[in-house]
Amino acid sequence: MRIAILAHEKFPDRAKTALGVLRYADHDVVAVLDRANDGRRVADFVPDVQDAPIVSGTADLESDAIDTLLIGISPIGGEFDESWREDVRTALKYGCDVVSGLHYFLAEDEEFAQLAAENDCEIRDVRNPPADLTVAAGVADEVDAEVILTVGTDCSVGKMTTTMELARDARAAGHDAAVIPTGQTGIMIEGWGNPIDRVVSDFTAGAVEEMILEKGDEHDYLFVEGQGSIVHPAYSPVTLGILHGSMADTLVLCHEAGREEIHGYESFSLPSLPTYIDLYESVAEPVAESQVVAGALNTAGLENDEQAREAVEEYADAIGAPATDVIRFETDELLTELC
Repeated sequence: MRIAILAHEKFPDRAKTALGVLRYADHDVVAVLDRANDGRRVADFVPDVQDAPIVSGTADLESDAIDTLLIGISPIGGEFDESWREDVRTALKYGCDVVSGLHYFLAEDEEFAQLAAENDCEIRDVRNPPADLTVAAGVADEVDAEVILTVGTDCSVGKMTTTMELARDARAAGHDAAVIPTGQTGIMIEGWGNPIDRVVSDFTAGAVEEMILEKGDEHDYLFVEGQGSIVHPAYSPVTLGILHGSMADTLVLCHEAGREEIHGYESFSLPSLPTYIDLYESVAEPVAESQVVAGALNTAGLENDEQAREAVEEYADAIGAPATDVIRFETDELLTELC
């Protein structure tokens, strides 16, 4: 599938979905839309993902150049930015499908719905959960697979990336591993999943459990994509739902080097790393005896490998478990602990 990824004024640092799709999805990325970096290329910013030209908008592409426009960014709250309307409008006029992970459902936008109908296009809102979800039965621990959940100190610290890297490397090492996608990026990459941050609160754990039960007897290892943080002032309910619904055997604690405050909520300081371990394990314990056995540190903000290795070593010491940067360094030590 040939796609263009919309990432206006956010690429690459605040375009988590765009980067995830570029790195892991099996799509031919024709272009990234970013009016702030028109004329450059993805490789100018991120050398280890699929390369593509960066253009100012859909109108810069030939009408038959792409099959799908994918919204690769999501502001806090998941709202639609009206400055993107012309790009979506043009894509639909070209006859392209549109895939979005926003809380604003594009299929319910009157103009977009009409254009999609007129041009035989599909609008897929991946954050629109299925209607038949139920409460959890507390049986996720009955599956044969080992369930591994990534948890974080904050949002956007690398939980999705860690999940994907560990699952991919586990498969490369000969293990039968699968990903359980719980957010928009994971769903876009894997092609299935439940958008946990859009599920009614009573059903969040059940939505995770449903996926565990679906895949848990088909694979030896399930890597569950974590969301948010147990201390996040806005998103902690999502984190708790995944923690209890997955009934994970082991946890991988993800953190960004140098982060001291909650992103977007800078009046809230991050607790100490040992506090996170105590919180995750103690909150999980009444439902499942989940333990933090490894860590993943995002060192993208550090200039060189020497600084990154030092930071990883300090992080491993702080959490009392093996750690790595899953992009910068190998995952072998973590997989030895997990698989």
